[in-house]
Parts: sequence; C-alpha cells; structure tokens
Amino acid sequence: MGVMPVIVLFCLLFCSADANAQFRVVPDSIFATHHSPEAKTYFAKQTDLSDVFSNIFKKEPQQRIDTLAEQKPFKLHWSTVPAVGYTLQTGFAALLSENVAFYTSLASNQKISSISTSITYSQYNQIILPLQADIWSKKNKYNFILDWRYMDYPSTTFGLGGKTLITDGYTIDFNYAKIHQALLRRVNKNLYAGIGYYLDYFWNVRELDASHQDTVSFVKDKITNTSVSSGIAFRIIYDSRLNQINPQQGTYANIVYRPNFTFLGSDLNWQSLLLEFRKYIKFRPSSKNVLALWSYNWLTVGGAEPPYLMLPSTGWDDFFNTGRGYIQSRFRGRDMFYLESEYRFQITNNGLLGGVVFANAESFSKSVTSGGQTVAPGYGLGVRIKLNKFSGANLCVDYGFGTEGSRGIAVNLGEVF
Repeated sequence: MGVMPVIVLFCLLFCSADANAQFRVVPDSIFATHHSPEAKTYFAKQTDLSDVFSNIFKKEPQQRIDTLAEQKPFKLHWSTVPAVGYTLQTGFAALLSENVAFYTSLASNQKISSISTSITYSQYNQIILPLQADIWSKKNKYNFILDWRYMDYPSTTFGLGGKTLITDGYTIDFNYAKIHQALLRRVNKNLYAGIGYYLDYFWNVRELDASHQDTVSFVKDKITNTSVSSGIAFRIIYDSRLNQINPQQGTYANIVYRPNFTFLGSDLNWQSLLLEFRKYIKFRPSSKNVLALWSYNWLTVGGAEPPYLMLPSTGWDDFFNTGRGYIQSRFRGRDMFYLESEYRFQITNNGLLGGVVFANAESFSKSVTSGGQTVAPGYGLGVRIKLNKFSGANLCVDYGFGTEGSRGIAVNLGEVF
C-alpha cells in the first residue's frame, strides 16, 4: 500500500480533538492543576496552533485558562471541528464533529464530562456516525460510558488467522449499528466497577468482489446476511492518569467480560473477554519525553464461535487504533494478542512540535486449538503538532510498516493510546 498525501484542515483550532480512523473528538479539558498560578506561567511559555495563527493574523492569543471561580456546574463548553483526513481503510475522508464538555461539580479533582458526535463520509462511500459520552457524576462517584455508532462500511477483509496473505483480500459491504453503554461505580481510589448492555447488529452483509474465486465457499460458510450479538458487559477500570487525552504518567487497566445470550436477542450464546493495560513512564520527572506501553488482548472464552465480523481483528478496538502499519481487518481470529510500545519526545522547547517512534506485534488464532499462528510485527515513526497546549491534544501523523510490504499513513487527532 503506497503513501498518499495527507491534508488536515481545521476551521476551529481552539478545541482539543482526539480521533482515530473515524476521527473521535474529545473535549478541551481544563484539569485542576491548570488553575494554579504556576500552571498559568507554564502554559504562557508554551505554543500551540492557535497561538501560531494568532501571530500570523496579528491577534491577541485567546485566554483559555478557566479559573474555578469562573466555572459553574454544567456550564457547557462547545467545540466544532470540520476536517479532512486520511486512513488506509477510508482513504480521504471529510467530517464534521461536535463536542460539548462540562463539569458536574466544582471539586478540584472533578473529572470533566463530555458528549461527542460526528459525521464522516469517505472516498470509498463509507458513512460513519458515532455518538459517544463519558459522564462523571459529582465527586466522580459514578462514571457512565456510552458508545453508539452507525456505519455503512464497504471494506476489505482477508479471512481467518495470522497466516493470510495480502492477496487474499476482498471487499465486503455491510451496515452496522453498535449500541454499547455501561455504568460504573467507584470502589476505591481510581478503581471503578460496573455493568452494561452491548448490542452489535450487522445487516445487508454482502460480497462486492464477485470475481474473487477463492472466497465463494468462505463467504457462504462464515458471512451471513445479518448477525446479532446481544449481551451483558461486566467492566472493571483502573485509571490513575491525570490527563486521558495526552497521558504523561500513570496506569490504565480495562477488563470487559461480555456474555451474549439468545434470550437477549443474540443469534448465538458466546462470551468474550478483553484484557487491556497501558503504562506511561518518565525516566526523569522533569523530562518531557514519555515511554508508553500498551497491551490489548481480545479473547473468545466460551460458547459458540462468534459471528465473523465480531471476531477479534486488526484495527477493530473501540477507537480503531491497533496495528499501525496494516490496513484495518488485515488479520482476524478467535483470539487476538497485541503489544505496542511508543516513545514520545519533544522536538521544540515550546511544545509545538514533537515526534514518536513505535513498534507493535499482533498474533491471531484461527481456531480454539490452534493458538497463536505467527506474530505480525509493525513499526514506524510520526510527528506531533500541538493543537491545544492546555489539554495536550496533538495532531498525529504516523507512517507505519508491516509485513509483505504493508505500509501507510495514519492520521489521528490525539494520541493513539
């Protein structure tokens, strides 16, 4: 896969954005530490794209630090972001995103809540319409997480297991409705547990590459016109990060056990387990550089075999970020084991420019008994441009390499993990 030019246009640069293949947007967070006089002095020395444009057009930089005295519970902070981007799976895509952020109390450790939506249309006639919410109650006692999406999504798939070839790829089209939500309660400092309901519904699933001779039997055996997966989600989250948009320290762990039941409308009874872990390390407290580690393990743990489009697959994590260097859906199997490391470093002292080098590895099993079937490595490098110095949000442009000559550019608004 060759490299194509990348263009990202922002009509509003005063918001914090965090996106992936479908350009997820998160709010312009004002964290408690930003309210101190020392924080204001520090941020005054930093530069982001808003400052650059203010200098170009000879305007005074906008004052974007809110004091606690100026805040009000449920005061809404709106952000709108029109943009153009590129990913391997979507090609060039245009989107319009809308976000609202607010606090539910004025406590100094109150986490910011956000609701985001967008509409994306790509050169491959894909339509992506998400609605996402991350709501924190007063004093962070409860956390409500919502992820709803509609997708009309012509895309490439390659079959099962880790030994498929890039030439095995063929195009399928489907409509997809994702309705995931969960309510978690704090059980200890930084530790939350709760329950939710997950529904994944695929319809109008069909093969577009009718001339692909090797896929006829596979399509008949594995891909049906519709599939429904409906179940309960039990979630445990540990999060000690101070900044979820651009973490500089801390640990994040996410465990999701999902049993799907026919009495809830699922086609089959089957269970999955997600084990996710992230760690952010600074070798010196004063350093601006961070080593980030990510483990993402998506397992089928019992019952029938999940529908083909619900099996663990490259780039089908919640924010479509696993497997840089490969196209989405490049590998698929009953179990997915994934590791990634990324070293993030500052290039300019004012924080405007940064860079990363990264490496990842993924392994997929084709059946219950086969285990991991080879390891597919990926690696690459990227640049970071500061969009908002207060939230830490970056524009991220990465160039990744995989096996069989796989390579390509990925554009994200915000860190990959």
